[in-house]
Amino acid sequence: MDATLSQLLESIELTPVGDLQSLSGGDIAAVYRLETRQGPVVIKHDDAARLRGEAAGLRALRGACSSLVVPEVLGLAEGWLVIESLDTVPGGPKSEAALGEGLRGLHSVIGDAHGWHQDNACGLTPQPNASLSDGRAFQRERRLLPLCEACLQRGLLNGELRSRIERLAHDLESWLPDAPPSLLHGDLWSGNVLFTSKGPAIIDPAVYRHYPEVDVAMLTLFGSPGEAFFNAYWNGDAPADWPRREALFQLYPLLNHLLLFGAGYRSAVERSVARVESFT
Repeated sequence: MDATLSQLLESIELTPVGDLQSLSGGDIAAVYRLETRQGPVVIKHDDAARLRGEAAGLRALRGACSSLVVPEVLGLAEGWLVIESLDTVPGGPKSEAALGEGLRGLHSVIGDAHGWHQDNACGLTPQPNASLSDGRAFQRERRLLPLCEACLQRGLLNGELRSRIERLAHDLESWLPDAPPSLLHGDLWSGNVLFTSKGPAIIDPAVYRHYPEVDVAMLTLFGSPGEAFFNAYWNGDAPADWPRREALFQLYPLLNHLLLFGAGYRSAVERSVARVESFT
């Protein structure tokens, strides 16, 4: 076992029983399960800065939201993160309703500005979080335009699609009202939601404060939760402009997928841009 990890486990009084066991789902970091005399834990091995950002996000979510399960950070050292292991159970309408209620509770935690007190990462992509008072400006300057430029520099976007994204970004003030900045998970695709005996759990965050629909749009990007989730989350009717917001807030994660995984996501970016444009 790596010496740094061994020292970390000793410092948090965990005694290994056996070797690290690889877990699936570690597309960015290496993820392991380790049995210890004190119980099982999950261990991640990755870039130290990304792990510090993840640990800070887990602590922020755990401290802010009592109705969603967030794994406890047990230890952090250079390149290693040790967190609580969660036992999963099958989901269903009741679990999805609890997820909706819990996410609505998380989004009710409001900050002073859009952004976060430190930068972090969404996957391998650095995520700039310097605060801005206006949510439209944050979406434009910290999310859409930086990723658009990064994709262009790698030859993943052509000039015409870049211009459409820039025009869309600069047009936000014409239709999107500013809103109080909600605390977000920040990367809430379905793989980062677990159902446990203690309730729905969220893992692998990229935390910041912004429009709450960011998390909901991410949940609907690769699949979608059921009607029970939406009934609980909206607690009534969805906002009238939800379809337009959904299209807008799916553009950033799609650009990120284009940047990380290549040209196979370009058509999805084009469809997302077209959806936003269709409302004009």
